[in-house]
Amino acid sequence: MSTPAHDQPLDSPAGPGADPLSRERAHLAASRSALRAMREDVESLDIRDVTANWVNAEVLARQIDERIKALADLSDTPLFFGRLDYLHAPGADQAEGADGERFYIGRRHVHDHDGDPMVIDWRAPVSQPFYRASKKDPLDVALRRRFGYTRGEITAYEDEHLSDPAEAARTSKLLQQEIERPRVGPMRDIVATIQPEQDEIVRSGLGGTVCVQGGPGTGKTAVGLHRVAYLLYAHRDRLARTGTLVIGPNRSFLHYIEQVLPALGELTVQQATVDDLVGRHVELRGGDDAAAAVVKGDARMAEVLRRAVYAHVTMPTEPVVVVRGSRRWRVPAYELEDIVRELLDRGIRYGAAREALPQRIAHAVLVQMERSGEAPDDRVQDAVARNAAVKAAVKQVWPPVDPAKLVLRLLTDADFLAEHADGILTEDEQKTIVWAKPVRSVKSARWSPADAVLIDEATDLVERTHSLGHVVLDEAQDLSPMQYRAVGRRCTTGSATVLGDLAQGTTPWATRSWDEALAHLGKADGVIEELTAGFRVPTDVITYASRLLPHIAPGLTPVASVRENPGFFAVRAVAEAADVVSACAELLRNEGSTGLIAADARVPTLAQALTAAGIGHLAPGEETTAETRLTLVPASLAKGLEYDYVVLDEPQAVVDGEPDERTGLRRLYVALTRAVSGLIVTHTAPLPPQLT
Repeated sequence: MSTPAHDQPLDSPAGPGADPLSRERAHLAASRSALRAMREDVESLDIRDVTANWVNAEVLARQIDERIKALADLSDTPLFFGRLDYLHAPGADQAEGADGERFYIGRRHVHDHDGDPMVIDWRAPVSQPFYRASKKDPLDVALRRRFGYTRGEITAYEDEHLSDPAEAARTSKLLQQEIERPRVGPMRDIVATIQPEQDEIVRSGLGGTVCVQGGPGTGKTAVGLHRVAYLLYAHRDRLARTGTLVIGPNRSFLHYIEQVLPALGELTVQQATVDDLVGRHVELRGGDDAAAAVVKGDARMAEVLRRAVYAHVTMPTEPVVVVRGSRRWRVPAYELEDIVRELLDRGIRYGAAREALPQRIAHAVLVQMERSGEAPDDRVQDAVARNAAVKAAVKQVWPPVDPAKLVLRLLTDADFLAEHADGILTEDEQKTIVWAKPVRSVKSARWSPADAVLIDEATDLVERTHSLGHVVLDEAQDLSPMQYRAVGRRCTTGSATVLGDLAQGTTPWATRSWDEALAHLGKADGVIEELTAGFRVPTDVITYASRLLPHIAPGLTPVASVRENPGFFAVRAVAEAADVVSACAELLRNEGSTGLIAADARVPTLAQALTAAGIGHLAPGEETTAETRLTLVPASLAKGLEYDYVVLDEPQAVVDGEPDERTGLRRLYVALTRAVSGLIVTHTAPLPPQLT
């Protein structure tokens, strides 16, 4: 049953005789009042007499502030989007004929002054049938009700009597409307529209790593973000200690998705790019050509670096003599060598072994002391470890290593690189990555992102990288093996959600298979899931873009759009930039956002044409407004972004802007699949033959 907007005012009485829509509106109003009361209760807390010191007070005050923010009522966002009426109370013995219960499903938990729930968090177990129940398997649900909203107020509802054999299964109109609703501004949550196959991924456990292969419009990014929200709900204490991180391909993308988790009440998740993670070691001011970047990103570089780091260790040739009072204690060179070899054989990090070495030498001295009748304790061992002779021996045998200086030497000293890359990199590969001009210091070097990843690897060889509880890696297909290793170091003791599409790999080192990617990540036992149902991209658009799949990702399952609206699609031959601007103006007459995507080299020309026509435009990542709804997007930054309508300028120029045709066609595939409601392809040059 679908009910249109009702004329009855929101504040009218909603007693037993009121129509269903009025009763639901009344429950929404009461739920908002209850949420406001919950927030006021937290705001009124007085912590002056409950903290032992100022540190505890600061921590508690910050936690209270985060709780207040999490309880915010977003006026344009409905508190609940669905209702479940169970045949029996969940958990009750159904044979006893226990009465059913009713639950409103929403973005966060809301309770009244007695503690009784008015809205159940979508992540709670009792909410799961909202996403999983069907006519075939109703999961003890008598009725599932979905709500339609306009600016945060209920305007319609739709019922499914899942346990009624007389009612046929059908597609939800409200669900379709929500999926196809125009978007302005950043990415929204999909909590009201999560599909069963998506819900399985969202609710998968914290202990395992999940890799999601999903074509354009399958909702893989949203699934990954909602999985974070679910894990924070189910394992909050653990993740509060260990932390969570979302890694995206660029700042524009992170800005686009940054409101999803706060809208679900989750405010503590960090966001970063891979460059952010590794760029803390050095300032990134340079770049690499494709050939050098491919070699630097190859997993073989990890062994080159390991060799170079541990080559600093030299076997002792002289004994260590420790003088204490009138006694001299001598540790012979062969015994020192045994200690050094034992530390090397243990495979512990270079820095940890270096810190352990003076203690091992001191222990050898203490053994001699005990044999001579003395009874030294831990303080004596620490004193011996700090002895000048021991320190000098450690410095000689196991000197400190500066990771940035080490990488700088590898990239500037051809002989040093050849020594440690022998049998790993070919001579041509070595020549490819050695810098042509000498560099005086780490600070003066023009480090590239690939260089920073090498430094990060070397740093981890020296000292362990801090591991988080969970990491989400989006657009993962574009990472190099060494970048995967850098991300994997951030979750060695945690788990990961890996999101991507092999067909959208647009770097020369793009991932060839998810098994290979998971191995580099250190999560070879990760589970690979595939999403093939397209909820965002219209049928005609995804069908056209899928013509490229045999050329860019043979064997990959094409996305099948499940949208009822086929969308608007046109291919037009044009004469000049003004015609492209006209296409933008045409699409701007529709509600929602519009993106003009073009080869990077074409962006300045199109920007001038838009300005000349008086059409304001934004850069990727800037938030659209009612006045400015057009974003001019370089093709290199289009990945992960979505717009209601898209004008794609000059497809052949997009292909030609990449170093090889396959990468160019993959970039074109990305650009073609950014539209949610309609796409106009404009071209002056002939279209790529793979499209025709």
